[in-house]
Order: sequence, then C-alpha cells, then structure tokens
Amino acid sequence: MRNLFSWLKKFAIVLFILSVIIIYSIYSLLKPEETLPVYQPDMVNAELVDSTVQYVRKYHTVKDFELINQNGDTITQDFYEDKIYVADFFFTTCLTICPVMTDHMLEIQQEIKDDPEVLLLSHTVFPKTDSVPVLKAYAEEKGVLDKKWNLVTGDKKHIYDLARKSYLASKSNGDGGPYDMIHTENFVLVDKEKRIRGFYDGTDAEAIENLMHDIKVLKREYR
Repeated sequence: MRNLFSWLKKFAIVLFILSVIIIYSIYSLLKPEETLPVYQPDMVNAELVDSTVQYVRKYHTVKDFELINQNGDTITQDFYEDKIYVADFFFTTCLTICPVMTDHMLEIQQEIKDDPEVLLLSHTVFPKTDSVPVLKAYAEEKGVLDKKWNLVTGDKKHIYDLARKSYLASKSNGDGGPYDMIHTENFVLVDKEKRIRGFYDGTDAEAIENLMHDIKVLKREYR
C-alpha cells in the first residue's frame, strides 16, 4: 500500500508538471505577438499634422532629407538605411523642455550604444544660430556619441517641413519662414522602412520607458 501511494504521488507530480508545460505551450501559441501600429497621418491628432497630408491613410513615410551634423558631415536618409531610429526637435539655447529631452535622449543613447540597429536624430529648430560649431560644442558638452546620434542643422523650411509633414510632430502651423517657430516635446520612433511606429513625450520618464520597450518590440519584427 505504501509503495502504491508513493507511486501515485510521483505520478501526480509528473502529471502536474506536464499539465503546466502543456498549458504554457497552448497559451504561447494562442497569445498574439505584440506589434506596434504603423501610423498614418489620418490616425494622428489633426493638430500635429500639416493640412497637406492630414487625410493620408496609407504609405506615409519620412521623406528624403539632406542636413548637416555636428561634425560638418552631410546626413541623408542613407545614414539611417536599414536602421530603427528616434527623432526629435530641439535647440541648444532652450531652457525649458529641451534640457529634459536631451537628458532622456542621453538615457536612450546609453541603452543603445552597443546596438547596431538603433540610432538617434535630433533636428535643431533654430538653424540660424545652431551652426555646426555650436552643435559640436553642445554635443561634446552633453556626451553625444557621433556614431549613434546626429544633431543636425540646415535649411529651416526643410527642417520644419520634416517636422510637420514627415514626422507629424508639431502642433504649430507655419511656412518655415523667419518668424515661424516649432517647439515640440515629441520623440518619434521610425522603423527600417521609414514608417512612424510611435510617439512619446520626451519630457516624461515613463514615456521613455515605453519607448525603450517599443524599440525591443519593433526589433522583433525584423528577426
């Protein structure tokens, strides 16, 4: 009798373990894999979208660009070919949201510094004053890694069109003229096909945690 109880006990343990394995396997098969949306202009708050692209429902991508980085190098979309990247808009003399945004970009840089798939791109919204030497000094002061993060300047209208028509990141309207001003806290996650996959408040620590999570989710799409 004692041997029978011992055998039944072992059988019950084995049956329990097998049940757990089977249930976990079924759950894993049935649970949908987490994915990120592909944002189109008509999915985004209309305040953030230029009227010329506001009703676009498919095939939206970041348009080709040509800008100059902190080292005086020409940066185009080719630099980000087959890369995931985070884009934002700032200026070096900003004393309000930009320092917090830069600190959060530095946190992201620390997390991705050894990841060849992920890069950063920050556009100055004051290109007239944020020249290459100014951006270089700012980059050195903040600890920007040239191989991971471009701080770019260039034609103001080109930059502002990118913000409004490509990245869908600015609430203000304008033509990129002398008195036009963009001041946005948005970080934008862009995939390897130049599609927008997420928007995040660059001043919010929790949003940055969400961004880091979403980068991992996005990377899994390319496995």
